[in-house]
Amino acid sequence: MQPRNMSMRGVVDLGAVKAASDAAAQRAARAASAPQAGADGASGATGGFVFDLTEENFDSVLALSQQAPVVLEFSSQRSPHSVELGEVFDRLAAEYAGRFVLARLDIDATPQLAQELVMQAQVQGLPAAVAVIAGQLAPMFDRAAPQEEQLRQILDQLVTVGEQRFGLTGLAGAPGAAPEGEVDEDAEPAGDPLLAAAEAALDAGDFAGAAQAYRNVVADYPAHTEAKLALAQVELILRTKDVDADEVRRNAAERPTDIDAQTLAADLDLSGGRVEDAFGRLVETVRRTTGDDRNKARLHLLGLFDVIGLDDPRVVKARAALTSVLF
Repeated sequence: MQPRNMSMRGVVDLGAVKAASDAAAQRAARAASAPQAGADGASGATGGFVFDLTEENFDSVLALSQQAPVVLEFSSQRSPHSVELGEVFDRLAAEYAGRFVLARLDIDATPQLAQELVMQAQVQGLPAAVAVIAGQLAPMFDRAAPQEEQLRQILDQLVTVGEQRFGLTGLAGAPGAAPEGEVDEDAEPAGDPLLAAAEAALDAGDFAGAAQAYRNVVADYPAHTEAKLALAQVELILRTKDVDADEVRRNAAERPTDIDAQTLAADLDLSGGRVEDAFGRLVETVRRTTGDDRNKARLHLLGLFDVIGLDDPRVVKARAALTSVLF
């Protein structure tokens, strides 16, 4: 088994977390169940957001940390406290409905995987859990589980960090996200006129005007899938329509760690139909860089995924490659 190089840099000091003033109200509005998330090993009883972690599904489950925080729970039936914690986590996973993903590692059923991850996460005893946010490891608790309300506070903090620092939006089926390919019925009447305005701007060659019209739709109706896809595509056009292709490629070749040079070259690759080249370039840029530069490259790559569509096999492959680089 190849070692999994999980980053040990804490994203946030979870020992000092506090609940947001409106957290209780937000939780009360969350659905108790949601559609399946789609990775192997998901539990339907918790809306598809709880996974039994195995060697086979490790990569696919941890790849979800690019969409929502993944909570890695170390579990054993031999530990009564661990069993009790698992029941609490199951309830919360259903309640949060895709705003975080629970990956349960049974240390008795998968001893080799458990041994490796226990060492990398520096777990001292059960019950224990760590979080993975956009490929980075964040401590949660070890040897002593928090009370349920404290655990809610920790999860709220994880979700907030994921949203604000890494741009995570949760899995499909999370509150506020329409099923893929669909738009909230309430959003359609107000969204259609803005789409018409954007399309008229496109017909007139006004790409900046079209982009602004699509932004208006997305700002008011975040679940409007068509507007989000169109916006990503128009923004790609705006970034590449006036560039000198030869100069862009020369700059990228001469400056392999220059984020601006690499992202613009990737844009040019994508606009020219070289989708896998664009994705591969940015995955390699993420591999070469650190800190803010690395995060900028990662976020740009996620934006290019939106241009193509998350179901495209090339996106699925590139997302897996990105995860392998981050771990």
